[in-house]
This record gives sequence, C-alpha cells and structure tokens, in this order.
Amino acid sequence: MRRDETEFYEKLAEKGITRRDFMKYCGFLTATLGLSSSFVPKVAEVFAAPKQRPPVVWLHFAECTGCSESLLRSMYPWIDQLVLEILSVEYHETIMAAAGHQAEEALHSAVEKYKGKFICVVEGAIATKYNGAYGKIGGRTFLEIAKDVCPKAKAVICYGTCSSFGGVQAAAPNPGGYKGVSEALGIKTLNIPGCPPNPVNLIGTVVNYLLLGKLPALDDLGRPLFAYGKTIHDQCPRRAHYENDEFVEEFGSEEAAMGYCLYNMGCKGPDTYNNCPIAKFNDGTSWPIEAGHPCIGCSEPNFWDKMTPFFEQAE
Repeated sequence: MRRDETEFYEKLAEKGITRRDFMKYCGFLTATLGLSSSFVPKVAEVFAAPKQRPPVVWLHFAECTGCSESLLRSMYPWIDQLVLEILSVEYHETIMAAAGHQAEEALHSAVEKYKGKFICVVEGAIATKYNGAYGKIGGRTFLEIAKDVCPKAKAVICYGTCSSFGGVQAAAPNPGGYKGVSEALGIKTLNIPGCPPNPVNLIGTVVNYLLLGKLPALDDLGRPLFAYGKTIHDQCPRRAHYENDEFVEEFGSEEAAMGYCLYNMGCKGPDTYNNCPIAKFNDGTSWPIEAGHPCIGCSEPNFWDKMTPFFEQAE
C-alpha cells in the first residue's frame, strides 16, 4: 500500500470509519454507476490515491444554496477531501475565503488559466429578460457571467433543478424569464436535477470522469442514466409491497394494501426519474417516501407548475 493510501485510511480511522465500511461504500457507488464489481478497487483508488485533480469553477446564480448544502453533507469523500484532494475547486462563493474584488479576480484568473480544461458546475437558474437584470454579481448579470464562463469550460454540470431546468424561479408567471443553463445559453449541459439533488449523483459523475476519462451516458434531458434511468415508482419498496400478494393478504384487501403506496396522497413517483429509493439521503439513512411523504417530482422539468398541487393525484 502506498504512503498516500495509508494516510487516507488513517484519516478514515480517525473519523470512526473502518476500511471495511469505506469499501462497502465504494461497492455501493460502483453498483450505482452500473459498473461490475471488478471496478470496486479502482473506485476506491480514486478517493484514496487520486492521480489527477481536475480544476472546477462553481458558479452561483438564482438559487437557495441548498444544492451546495447537500454537497457539504457528502460522505466518502467528505467535503474537505473532495475540495482539497480530489478536485481543485478554484472558485466557489459559498466556501471560498476570498470575497469582493479578490473573489472576482480568482474567478477571472481560474477561467483564463484553465480555459478549455476546467469543469464548470452551475447552481441556480439564469434570468434572461431585461438583459438579465434580475440578478447580478460583481456588477455583471448572471447571463453575462454564464456567457463568459460556460463556453470556456471543458464540460458544464448543472447541479440542482434550478440550473438544470429553471426550478422555482422559472415557475409561472416567471417575470424575470428564468431558465436553466442549457436553455438560456443554447449549450449542452450535464444535468443533475433535484431540490436538492443527492450528492451521490455528483460524486458518481466525478468518479466516472476520473475513472473512465469521460462523463457518464445521459438521457434525453441530459441526466446521467445511472441515476435517472428509472422512475421513483419502479424502484419504490412501497410499490413492491403493494404488488406482493402476501402483503395484500396481510392487509385484508387490495384497497387497504394500496394505502401503503402514497400515490393516493399525490405521490409523483410514477412520473419522476431519480434513484432516491436506492441512494437515499444523509449517508443512505432515509428518503422522503420512506419517511411517509409523497414524492413531489423535484427532478423533473417544470415540476413547480406541472406537479402541483403536490398532494393530489396526477390527472
């Protein structure tokens, strides 16, 4: 075992995490990516002994910072390891020490230094009406910044529903003309929607890039197929229970068993593509439906208009 790997596992031990627990997580992540078990050691090596640190410029536009908050709660790697050892985060307004003119200078320097090589992660929607006047940073509109930075990136990853599809900012009547990055700029983006998205899906995308040298396969909405290839309903354990004859018998009737499924409460699981039932949140602890709350379809385009009212069945 190399020295850097030894130090990595020592750090894990200091945080109360055994090597076995870590390898179990790597196995979970490998399965999430749809790779064979033979890739587990290679996935572990991405974290334990990263060979490259791709530069990242993280832009904030119209958002609540909930997406960054979700990433701050990632496990294996922790946010400090992700920022300092696996990625080279050159600019991120929420976690960087610089502010004001110093922060703007860091952004401009990073974009020019790594032009054509950096990954641009975008959080938040972009205002397009009135020349983008509904949102500004450092005297420039979101639209101006996006038009300047995004085309210079090697790849643009939209993290969260707002940057992917517009989110709540784009809900009717949308006076600012907010749109997702792809629609606002007319460029191709990799979208990781959710409100907030699961950090596992961003970590998986990064691991796919570092391990295979390419971004993962996408669906027709630009979402990674490994995470958004199936509906919530198709993977939901409540649905599995409902379709089990023994479960129906246990409840006494099909109607009673169906009450275990949250569709009658307005669950949008049948119309929503995401891996929430498999990945869950907070280190795999739970997810909304497991806690008794119906899915609201937050990873779908226009979900604020299309999926509401959230507690009524879809037509």
